[in-house]
Amino acid sequence: MGGLGQGDGGGGRGMRVLIVDDSRDTARMMRLLLSGEGYEARVAFDGLEAVEVAREFRPAVVLLDLGLPGMSGAEVASELRGTAGFEATVIVAISGYGADRVPSGFDGHFVKPVDHDALLGYLARKAGGE
Repeated sequence: MGGLGQGDGGGGRGMRVLIVDDSRDTARMMRLLLSGEGYEARVAFDGLEAVEVAREFRPAVVLLDLGLPGMSGAEVASELRGTAGFEATVIVAISGYGADRVPSGFDGHFVKPVDHDALLGYLARKAGGE
């Protein structure tokens, strides 16, 4: 499960994306952006909820804030990586930390505030099989 390109839709081809951020406004705005581009997007606001929603929703991509209550983003990524069915899931760190490198256990990294054009380009490449 969790393969890219699930469902159907516009530019996002219905790809399932889970947005995890403890800032409810940030998460909801990102969901609106992605939904408007054809992605099937859901949100979670803490680490424990993220794991629960991911197991039910089976996203192709998880956009995961690193600083979360309950479980850190790194702990969530580790939990998902150890769960059957998430082998192909792309997990992207979203952080306020200006590091240029991708944290261990993640496939990509964006610094807040996220450049929406860069994020949409990244997702489009992933949907295309890159």
